[in-house]
Amino acid sequence: MTIPLLAVIAGFALLIWSADRFVAGAAALARHFGMPALLIGMVVVGFGTSAPEMVVSGLAAAQGNPGIALGNAYGSNITNIALILGITALLSPIAVHSQVLRKELPLLAAVTALAAWQLHDGSVSRTDALALLAVFVLIMGWSIRQGLRGRSDALGAEMDQELAAHPMPLPRALLWLGIGLLVLIASSRLLVWGAVTIAQQLGVSDLVIGLTVVAIGTSLPELASSIIAARKGEHDLALGNIIGSNLFNTLAVVGIAGAIAPLAAGPEVFSRDMLVMGVLTLSLFVFGYGFRGPGRVNRFEGGVLLACYIGYTGWLAYGLL
Repeated sequence: MTIPLLAVIAGFALLIWSADRFVAGAAALARHFGMPALLIGMVVVGFGTSAPEMVVSGLAAAQGNPGIALGNAYGSNITNIALILGITALLSPIAVHSQVLRKELPLLAAVTALAAWQLHDGSVSRTDALALLAVFVLIMGWSIRQGLRGRSDALGAEMDQELAAHPMPLPRALLWLGIGLLVLIASSRLLVWGAVTIAQQLGVSDLVIGLTVVAIGTSLPELASSIIAARKGEHDLALGNIIGSNLFNTLAVVGIAGAIAPLAAGPEVFSRDMLVMGVLTLSLFVFGYGFRGPGRVNRFEGGVLLACYIGYTGWLAYGLL
């Protein structure tokens, strides 16, 4: 047990470090090539912060561990909204000014409904996975179009401030991009091996390990970036991290994993995990959209989200008894 546990701890540490370097290098590289700040915030950062989930779930699917592949993706979505956004809003209430984010909120709700519909038969087939990837490509096309329009938006303005505050020469950006990607892959392999081994030794399902330990670990980059952004007053960037990551997780992470190998899911994934993910996504839409003005996630709502995460974790723990 000691070696697998050390593998998980080391995997998490390297995963967080490599994801941060990968995102920083990718964003700086995009900036050097003249990509608009809004597009960097919507696409590059969203892809980078979800890179841990993509690599971990892809490796898990290839190694025949669908529970970790699905649990990591859906568990990360639950963690992002309930734990990360809950903690962030408690520290600093989040006001939503970006029109782009207001458009993405109902889009995320629709994508979650699609994922639930696909999962109701107990599996994500290759056809389902390809459909998710097709929707992902369409959304990326829409995001690129929004970013290239160059219209003023709060998310783009906050991303521009971040890039200006952390300039990076082109050679260093390429170096960090390459090193970050290599360490990301290596640490993901270490993490998956450790998590699967621990699950087998404890007699716990891969799904529960994926929904909890692995999901929290792969979501740590979003936690760090969201808290830092919120404390700087960059509220749209904090929320954009969560929305972008959940879109990538639901479409690209599950799509890539399912394309590698069909993902079988027990009935509890639909009746428990997908239900919680759907309710949380709907609550995020209600809190953040702002039907009568700018959206806002206040401290009370952040506390409700955090309480939901504690309750969900308790539900998982009760199922192990």
